Amino acid sequence: MSGRFELVSEQTLHQGYAIRLVNASFTSPDGEPFARDIVRAPGAVAVVPVHEGGPEGPEVVLLRQYRPALDAWLLEIPAGLRDKEGEATQATAARELAEEAGLAAARYELLTEFVNAAGMTDHRTHIYLATGLSEVPSAADGVEEHYLEIERLPLAEAPALVASGVLVDAKTVIGLLLACRRHGL
Repeated sequence: MSGRFELVSEQTLHQGYAIRLVNASFTSPDGEPFARDIVRAPGAVAVVPVHEGGPEGPEVVLLRQYRPALDAWLLEIPAGLRDKEGEATQATAARELAEEAGLAAARYELLTEFVNAAGMTDHRTHIYLATGLSEVPSAADGVEEHYLEIERLPLAEAPALVASGVLVDAKTVIGLLLACRRHGL
């Protein structure tokens, strides 16, 4: 298709701690005006922490955490918002891994970057594989993190947990399946 879509203006409808809801006005390639509500967000980083030497092969460290938006406890990989101005994504990964799981990694490998819900937000998530793990002091940041539980399970079990619906969080599903692929599982 020739031509291009053009953002004309944005009006902030709500400014929250981490997100901004805007009404954005656009023109289509043929000049037709239209508007969309868009959630502007800083993005996030997630980490798949893998211990290589588990009794049944590589083990992944997961967090069972309460999620108010769903009023449910989810089993997830460590993650957090890119809410520190100018912080590189790998630095955010290291910070979140320490804060939530009490772990540091000798090696980080970017597995992927994905858009969370392209029809409504510009939010992007970077997912890292973290290996060479060692324990460090954790520093829970937020009410929910004070109550999270750390769980370890064989990485090889992840695809079955995704297929059965035990793991439903998108970043966790994507990260674990890519980590399994990296480990030939």
